[in-house]
Amino acid sequence: MKIKSAKFHISSPDLDSCPRWLWREFAFVGRSNVGKSSLINMLTHKSGLAKVSARPGKTQLINFFVINEAWSLVDLPGYGFAKTAKDRKYGFSVLIRDYLEGRENLTCVFVLIDSRLPPQQIDLDFLRWLNDCGVRHVLVYTKADKVSAAKVRGTIELMMAEVAGWRAEPLQVIVSSSKTGSGRQEVLGEITKVMEG
Repeated sequence: MKIKSAKFHISSPDLDSCPRWLWREFAFVGRSNVGKSSLINMLTHKSGLAKVSARPGKTQLINFFVINEAWSLVDLPGYGFAKTAKDRKYGFSVLIRDYLEGRENLTCVFVLIDSRLPPQQIDLDFLRWLNDCGVRHVLVYTKADKVSAAKVRGTIELMMAEVAGWRAEPLQVIVSSSKTGSGRQEVLGEITKVMEG
């Protein structure tokens, strides 16, 4: 797939204010500071499309981007950390849950995982919940340029072992780096496959 155009459309604070269109949506979600904005910018080749912040938990809305005037890329709030009041932190969870459970346009979820870390309990809990929801999802390991390929493989193997107890099929995994551009074609290829399938 070639991305010819990419533009920000709207930020929505809740499910009711999400765009009313028929386009398929591909959502990106993960723990705060996992590199969602950087990955979105790398995928679209537009460095300032998604706002990159050094402060975890800054994304508090659902951000919609229109791609090729044909489908939408969706940046969901990070989960697991936010420097806000506890009720707002809980609100992130509700916002993510409402979108993933109730958005009919949602076609696939890319769950971002930090390549540098062993499986985190909050990621495991999120993946199990997502699996129970029946939402199609793919793991994207980010920041792969910061560790060795062997370390990334070992981290992925640990994750596969963790989910094997409750998931019949192995998770699909893409390894990426926003710095080097690796994983870009794999993510776009998955989107193409889903749209043409």
